[in-house]
Amino acid sequence: MPDSIRHHALGATLATALLACSAGDAVEPTGAPARPDADHPYVGMWVTADGHVRHELLPPDRNGVGRYDEARGSRASAYQGRYTVTGRHIDYVDDTGFTADGTFIDDVLHHGGMVLRRETPSRNAAGGDR
Repeated sequence: MPDSIRHHALGATLATALLACSAGDAVEPTGAPARPDADHPYVGMWVTADGHVRHELLPPDRNGVGRYDEARGSRASAYQGRYTVTGRHIDYVDDTGFTADGTFIDDVLHHGGMVLRRETPSRNAAGGDR
């Protein structure tokens, strides 16, 4: 096996192992374990001021892993994947394996240079720009 392929395979294996090890129980900002229900403090729709980017965070399971659905402009469900929250930090892994993260500060989500504020949870279903 060529070194470049071996290196890529090792990197993919290591990334998978690190993700599995880091997917421990999520916690609330208070340090308490995350609740596996819709009452989780970050569940819901998060939207940029112009309405172009919309993240819907669905309730996490009993292990603290939730699903998200990101819409961009008129493209509903542009990206989907899972997320975990540790304190105020959120880690995203989309269904293709791409990773991203963000931080909740004063009920505002800071993610990838964007600022998203909480909105009602049905925006992705409606789709479209404002």
